[in-house]
Amino acid sequence: MSLSSRPLRKLGFLTIGLFDEADPRRGHESTLEIIQLGEQLGFDSAWLRHRHLQFGISSPVAVLAAASQRTSRIELGTAVTPLGWENPLRLAEDLATVDILSGGRLNPGVSVGQPMRYDDLKHSLYPDTADAEDFSYQRVRRLLDLVRGETAMDFSGTVGFEAFSARVQPHSPGLASRMWYGGGSLRSAQWAGEQGMNFLTSSVVKAEESEDFVEIQLSHIRTFRAHHPDGERARVSQGLVVIPTDGASPRQRAKYAEYAAKRTPRTTAPQGPARMMVSTDFVGPSAEIAERLHAHAAFREVDEVAFALPFTFDHEDYVQILTDMATVLGPALGWHRTDQPS
Repeated sequence: MSLSSRPLRKLGFLTIGLFDEADPRRGHESTLEIIQLGEQLGFDSAWLRHRHLQFGISSPVAVLAAASQRTSRIELGTAVTPLGWENPLRLAEDLATVDILSGGRLNPGVSVGQPMRYDDLKHSLYPDTADAEDFSYQRVRRLLDLVRGETAMDFSGTVGFEAFSARVQPHSPGLASRMWYGGGSLRSAQWAGEQGMNFLTSSVVKAEESEDFVEIQLSHIRTFRAHHPDGERARVSQGLVVIPTDGASPRQRAKYAEYAAKRTPRTTAPQGPARMMVSTDFVGPSAEIAERLHAHAAFREVDEVAFALPFTFDHEDYVQILTDMATVLGPALGWHRTDQPS
């Protein structure tokens, strides 16, 4: 087995935070408990995914604000926030606020594009400006400028008893360096590099120059770094669905195997009009998963991961998976926790 050319430096996980419509608090509490467990296990980062008008976390920034008060070390990220739903100025205020509350641990990941099912919801989201909204990279540029402290309005000073700032407040100086772009195409990889952002690459990429997932993802990583000011030192995090089974019960192993089997057919060819390629899931004992990942050309290019938890599993499944990731799989990939267990 060949070792990764980039020893795994940061181990993270991603969750969607599903909940029951009849009892949403329970699902949100479960997500917060999972983040707390991640910190206890030594994970470097925990990431939340957006789900608008569905039964997953619709406001990751609010949930991460709560998580920031229940943790002290683990980094907290969004993977990703679709900016088509957001006002960049208001989002910049929220991100800076949570970053301040967390002590500088926030890692906001964003993407662009028209919101899903836009024709069905634009009358609620943008009732007066639906046809004029800009869903291009420019929306990210606006957010980046505001986070970096660029002018937000043409006035600063005092009017009566009211003091005004020309830039977003609070301002968190280190936040801009922790902004990530979630991209699945060569164009987005190049653009993110040119902007000096960090790059999130997931288990879904666009089949442009190839129909081999690993080849495509590898080309995105290399394209990003080729256009980034930091070159080979530019940060890339890989998010694949990874399910170690070392500590799983027979029932859990059967459940995980069935989950992966149902998803496998979509990994064999490009999916939909956008020709998206989906990675296979990595399920099994940690030793086998580590061997497969060490043979994965794109994995060998990164030293950070945010392994995705399956969205439909139960709380006890996540506890087992995260425990195995931190105690068995992580070390097999060369990762070592940098904190000291309490």
